[in-house]
Amino acid sequence: MRFLALTIAMLTVLAAPPARAATPEQDIAAVLDALHAAAARADGPAYFALYTPDATYLGTDAGERWSLDAFKGYAMPYFAKGQGWTYTPRERHITIAPVDCRCVAWFDELLDSASYGTSRGTGTLVLTADGWRVSQYALTFPIPNDLAKDMTARIKTFEAKPK
Repeated sequence: MRFLALTIAMLTVLAAPPARAATPEQDIAAVLDALHAAAARADGPAYFALYTPDATYLGTDAGERWSLDAFKGYAMPYFAKGQGWTYTPRERHITIAPVDCRCVAWFDELLDSASYGTSRGTGTLVLTADGWRVSQYALTFPIPNDLAKDMTARIKTFEAKPK
């Protein structure tokens, strides 16, 4: 009887479909989800570990083009006070570059934020020895076309002011 039970158990394991490995798109989505989760809980070390050392962060202001070190310098004081930011993905598109290594990807995502409403994140990831890492991230505020002329006129007026 014991032999029969063992045989049935082995056959069940052998007949089960193999566990499917995550796709690169699923791995990338997990990295982006982890990035947003770390920012929301103000976990600077976890957040910045998801970037490549030479990453660039493009913020919403035209002057916000930061190296990873400069972005850390900006963000870490907020994180140290327990102040993060929460962006919840509403829609995401991931594309793996059509190169043999399948080691470069880009994405765009619509995000929801209590502070700003709808925003858009776009960027590039590269496959490293430690997994997928963000090499560039850009956060923007998509302006509805019906509001664009008014908003861009306001930006022009703002930029024309003496500094």
